[in-house]
Amino acid sequence: MKPGPSNIYQPPLRLRAPERRIVMFSGDLVVSILALVIALVLWSQSDFLNFSWEFLGTRIPLWFYLLPLLWLFLNLDLYDVRRAHRRRDTLGGILISTGLSVLLYLLVFFLSEPNSLPRRGVAIFIGAAALLMLIWRLIYISIFSQPAFLRRVLIVGAGKAGSRLAEVVAGLKPKPFLLVGLVDDDPDKLNLQIYGSPVLGNSNELEQIVAREQITDIVVAISGVMQPEMFSALLRCAEQSVDITTMPVMYEELLGRVPIFLLQSDWLLRTFLDQARSRGFYEPAKRLMDIAVSLIGMLGFLLTYPIIALAIFLETGTPILYCQERMGRYGKNYMMYKYRTIVKDAEKNGIQVTVANDQRITRVGQVLRKSHLDELPQFFNVLLGQMSMVGPRAERDELVQQLQEEVPFYRARLLVKPGLTGWAQVNFGYAATVEDTAIKLEYDLYYIKARSLVLDIIIIFRTIGNVLGLRGR
Repeated sequence: MKPGPSNIYQPPLRLRAPERRIVMFSGDLVVSILALVIALVLWSQSDFLNFSWEFLGTRIPLWFYLLPLLWLFLNLDLYDVRRAHRRRDTLGGILISTGLSVLLYLLVFFLSEPNSLPRRGVAIFIGAAALLMLIWRLIYISIFSQPAFLRRVLIVGAGKAGSRLAEVVAGLKPKPFLLVGLVDDDPDKLNLQIYGSPVLGNSNELEQIVAREQITDIVVAISGVMQPEMFSALLRCAEQSVDITTMPVMYEELLGRVPIFLLQSDWLLRTFLDQARSRGFYEPAKRLMDIAVSLIGMLGFLLTYPIIALAIFLETGTPILYCQERMGRYGKNYMMYKYRTIVKDAEKNGIQVTVANDQRITRVGQVLRKSHLDELPQFFNVLLGQMSMVGPRAERDELVQQLQEEVPFYRARLLVKPGLTGWAQVNFGYAATVEDTAIKLEYDLYYIKARSLVLDIIIIFRTIGNVLGLRGR
């Protein structure tokens, strides 16, 4: 089809990720305000007072009206579209926010003067906000996961990159969009099924396929040189308001990872170094956050040290702390501190990576690892500036030298400080194999490319959730 006034294709209206976030935020704001109203009404009735302007103006402190904004801030992680469409992640996120709200209030409560804070009103708000948001988010998932609201996507290129993307989409539940099929100029691929998605035609048929299948998005997954005919067809589709993106960008949006095995060798120089340079106030603000959080963490370390040290000593004696050289930013080594969780002389025969059900881990060590308490001494490394609160996991020099020979772009993770927690840690956990390490690296590179204070805060919140859920190893 040739473009013209009488046959211009108009893609069907479907919500993009930013538009879905607006819908979620609007609903969250409404239920948060409703929770505030419920808290005020029940609070007034429980104190045998009239719900009046006098009650609202004289009895209620000003900060109480800011609780909806604080609640929305604690739920930042729920605006990740990938997680927002999964009921389990939604429930987990709301439970974490509820737990954080309670812990934050208890901290303020015990630091304030007696009877100076409204316990009943805050408790009612937290309960109402959590329940109403859960109901709203489940309604959102039920409605906006329906095919009528999903974007219709076509992949251009059925080779390695396109097939990998089709595989990713096939494995995701719920579906992020409807993958209608693929287009490729190789005649041998016509009508093939690639992970359940058919190859519908070639570049000459692209515009007809787009119009016939009501395509809203095209993902370009061509690794080699793009033919002029395909390029022209894509331009004409773009002129008709079809959204066009590349496979690496879509891969990142779907998984929160960078596809290291599908990138060209000069990718690091062409895109990564430019995007990894932080702008504005991010670096100094991140450092201030590191100092503030590490001071709180050091207080927790000092308060719990006598108990943890005694437990370690009674089981396996000394040393209590484990000091090990790790590779930091730009390959500079530093000494990292942890509580000792493995038996003495565990690596007398050489470096050994911790694996599931590792017999070297002591009974006390299992508890410390599950609760992440073994990492409390690392707040000292953060305070010294050797580590950050958020970043790639610190590794030993020997492992870095080995893994950079086996995993593409592995050394790129040294562009930032290692972190006490990180995007890879909260999404994947420990890596026991080279394949696992490659997946973790994809997460690390995504973080370095997309890092921001908002992302750092989300990672810290999710780490607290993992600690409360005893998900360490």
